[in-house]
Amino acid sequence: MAVIPTLDPKWGEVVKAFVVPKDGCRPSSEDIINFCRDNLAHFKAPKTIEFGELPKTATGKIQKAKLRDKEWKETDRGITESLKK
Repeated sequence: MAVIPTLDPKWGEVVKAFVVPKDGCRPSSEDIINFCRDNLAHFKAPKTIEFGELPKTATGKIQKAKLRDKEWKETDRGITESLKK
C-alpha cells in the first residue's frame, strides 16, 4: 500500500491510496476508507483507492515519485516539478 496527495477542488489536496490486495482477498474501496476513518483522523483517511501493482525499485521499495508523476502530470502544481527547480 502507498499513499500520495492528489488535487482536490475544495481542500487543495487529499489522500489517495494505492493498494495491492493479498491473494484471495477482495476488499472494496468503501471497506478500506471506512476502516481508515474509524482508526485515523478523518483528514488522514484516503478519499479514493486504486487497486493494482505498484512500481518498485530493484530492491523492492515503492517508487512514490512515479505514482505522483502519474497523478499530477496534467497540472502545473506537480510536487516533483517543484523539487526539480
